[in-house]
Amino acid sequence: MALRIRMITVDCADPGRLAAFWLEALNARVVQDIQGDFLVLAADEDGVRLGLQRSDQPRPARNLVHFDLGTDERAAEVARLVELGAEEVEEHVHPGMAWTILRDPEGNEFCVGSRKG
Repeated sequence: MALRIRMITVDCADPGRLAAFWLEALNARVVQDIQGDFLVLAADEDGVRLGLQRSDQPRPARNLVHFDLGTDERAAEVARLVELGAEEVEEHVHPGMAWTILRDPEGNEFCVGSRKG
């Protein structure tokens, strides 16, 4: 028996609002909508899905888990994500690797990285 990550779920105040951002950011589509309280997004049939779950609990000060998205065009993707509503937090550059930390419209942090330093 083997386990595989099939979905990562994010608690949020407004799944529909957050979905609007991630649908554009990931070029994804909604594959399941449970009364607007739980949305499942997918960019392709076999990839990891993104769940957006309504939660009234206060958000912790810092994410315990975050997305690391990869691209060869980091600056262009960061600019596109900021235009969609993300907030750029900080940038890190090291030999052979660089990444930018961003926040989605509900304040969840994620990174966009590249192997170019």
